[in-house]
Parts: sequence; C-alpha cells; structure tokens
Amino acid sequence: MRATVLATGGAGYIGSHVAAALLAAGHQVVILDDFSNSRPEVIDRINAIGPGRAVLVRGDVRDGAILDALFGAHRIDAVIHLAGLKAVGESVEKPLLYQKVNVGGAVALFEAMLRHGVMRLVFSSSATVYGMPERMPVTEDARLGTTNPYGRTKLAIEGIIDDVAVAHRDFAAISLRYFNPVGAHASGTLGEDPRGVPNNLFPYIAQTAAGVRERVRVFGDDYPTRDGTGIRDYIHVVDLAEGHVAALEHLLRGDDVEGRNRPINLGCGKGTSVLEALAAFRRAVGTDIPFQVVARRPGDVPEVVADPGLAEQLLGWRAKRGLAQMCADHWAFQRRRMRELG
Repeated sequence: MRATVLATGGAGYIGSHVAAALLAAGHQVVILDDFSNSRPEVIDRINAIGPGRAVLVRGDVRDGAILDALFGAHRIDAVIHLAGLKAVGESVEKPLLYQKVNVGGAVALFEAMLRHGVMRLVFSSSATVYGMPERMPVTEDARLGTTNPYGRTKLAIEGIIDDVAVAHRDFAAISLRYFNPVGAHASGTLGEDPRGVPNNLFPYIAQTAAGVRERVRVFGDDYPTRDGTGIRDYIHVVDLAEGHVAALEHLLRGDDVEGRNRPINLGCGKGTSVLEALAAFRRAVGTDIPFQVVARRPGDVPEVVADPGLAEQLLGWRAKRGLAQMCADHWAFQRRRMRELG
C-alpha cells in the first residue's frame, strides 16, 4: 500500500517527524513548506534518517498556482495537512492573521485537491476544539467549543472538511485532534526548534536548562488542579507521527471511510501538570531548572486529557513512549542544537 503523500508544513516540528515516519513506512513524500517557522536544513535531516528521500516544494499553501504545479508534477494519492500558525497566545493578539493563514490556507488546499482528484486527507487538528471540557478524559463526541482564536480556526477547518465530505461522497478525511506533542526523534536530528521565544512549554524548559533562557514562566498556579498548575496530556512526537501513518493507511484501505470526516484523538490518556513536567525534565537533565509563576495566559484551560480509545480501536494505534523518554529525547535534541550553534 505504497502511496505518494503531500505533507504541507512538512519541515515543521510535527511535520518533519510525520515525513520521517512516512518514509520509514515505505511511502513517498512531497513536502510543501514556506519555512516561515522552520528551517530548510530540516529536509536534509529527514532524508538522512531515510529510507527514501522526501521531495521539497518551497511555497505557501495559500498559493493556488504553486499547488496546481505541485499536483501536476506529482501523482499525489493523499494529503496530510499540517501547515499553519499554532500559538494560542499569538492568536489572541492577531486573530485575523490566524483566520487568513489557517482557514485561508485550508480552503486553497482543499480546492486544489478537488481540482486534481485527490480525495484522501489527514488534517492536523487540535484538542483546543474541546474548549473547556465538561468531563475527563475527553472523547471525540464531547461538546465542541473553544476559548481562543487558534482553536476557532481548527474548529472552522474541521467544519469545512465535513461539508466537503458531504458534497463529494468519494472524499474521505480524518481530523487528528492532537493533545500536546513533545520530545524529539531518537536520532537527535529532528526536534522542536522554534524561531524566537518558544510558545510551548517543553522547548522553553529545554532552552532554560541549556542557559538560553533565564527561567521558565509558569502561567498560573491557582487552577483547580492537584498542584494549581495546568494539566495537559503530553504525547511523544514520534508516537504522534506514527498516528498519522496509521490514519493515512486506514483511509487508503478505504473501509467505511468515504463521505465522512472522522475526528480521532491522539494522546496518551494521562495528564501531567506543568510542575510535574518541570520535575521530569530536571531528572533528565540532572540539574535544577529555575522557574517563575506569572499570571494566567489568556485562552488557557485548567485541564485537558485525552481518551485515546478510538485511535486504538479504529487505527490500531496507541502511544508507546512515556514522559521520561519525552524529556530525554527533547534534551538530547536541545544539546545537539547547542553544539551546532557553537
């Protein structure tokens, strides 16, 4: 079941791991990326892991001409759409930018897919579509709603995919609702390497441990949780990437998939607080990591933990890597980056 897969945003943190997992599974990969939040050398790192080599097309997913040229040059069987802006805090400050890039990019991509007869899609969604969950763990049939503009773009795109699947009965999609991806590839060559100040907890912890940042900011310690800090379901990025491969292959098999967009959670099913994550990272590093409690961040919720049962039942997938490995792999990548940067 070898396929040629377009991975939009395939040079990003999650996208690069997805591309590597696709190659490892024997698929051919075409990456579309404009490197607005990634680095060109990541493509060489993906290809060094192998087997096989990803093909790069440099461009913006909103550019219809680039998309038409790409689909014309490559016989694409399916698309994994990962491109987009992803910082909750930034989305609160720049909501129109998030609509323009995330929703606009999705619409342009889906139009191009239909023009070229590509009818299989895996969409990079988010657990933010659950907003303030009413119960834990969160199942896919939970009430949807969101507390920030980033989440609203994910919810809007899922709705667009629903409508496309109704209008085109041979179209099939899976929207993977990520919980909190962390960690890095075991080789140490791929990992989260944000431009500027990190928006996510683990790269901020790693940069603080490496001396790049003075201290970790903990956004609020007065939540109704076991230690007052926010609780999240952290998932190793390689487990997440393997979930994409499982979703893709499920769509390609074609069993009861057409005419629908099926949401599926990808998480571990276990919650970890910010302070617990700091403690685990300290154990991986072997030294103290300074932190400071600051005000809550707009749009954050106290706790979000996945029920990943549907992914196991439908895709045969489950997370295999625990918090200790997440921290160890993330730290190994950070140390390698520090050596590369001198």
